[in-house]
Amino acid sequence: MTTTQGSDRFTTLPDDQTLAMTVVALEEHGYSVEVVDDLDAARETVLARIPDGSSVMTNTSVTLEETGIAEAINNGGPYESMRNKLMALDFATQLQEMKAIGGQPDYSLGSVHAVTRDGTLVIASASGSQLASYAWGATNVIFIVGAQKLVPTLAAAHERIYEHSLKLEDTRAIAAYGQNSSVGKILEIHQELPGRIDIVLIKQVVGF
Repeated sequence: MTTTQGSDRFTTLPDDQTLAMTVVALEEHGYSVEVVDDLDAARETVLARIPDGSSVMTNTSVTLEETGIAEAINNGGPYESMRNKLMALDFATQLQEMKAIGGQPDYSLGSVHAVTRDGTLVIASASGSQLASYAWGATNVIFIVGAQKLVPTLAAAHERIYEHSLKLEDTRAIAAYGQNSSVGKILEIHQELPGRIDIVLIKQVVGF
């Protein structure tokens, strides 16, 4: 079961040809890509890539929750949970320390809001707290992505963020934090040196 809802345009899974073309484009831009069939396979694939003892930051993500990856990292797994360390600090007095912990782990895990057909990753955030690790700070980044997030163009990616993802995230944020969400910052990753960013594409609708 998934919490994702919305228009068919932004929740329809791509056909095999579109998926294959997007994978090729992503690989040409320096990402490694693995396509899996379901949530369990995604979790197993991600955990197999992370050596025991690694420092791992699970960024806020419905996809990480739905796949069980967040729980596997933060609730007694053989990893150093940066989220647990971060949550033990005081936001009012230890913000810079929190930024360092969340921004420079061995592995930063999360998702994206759109993947364009020519291989660009697009991530929106209210605060931008996860974006520094994705862009530069983390040694390794793993994005877990439902295949419904594939879009034809960068313009369509931005439309997906505002017309689909934000609406769902706003509802989640009100329930979780008692406040609305917003699109404060958008990160576009067009190219990466090979070996740093891994993408696990799930052939299911998962996440926002």
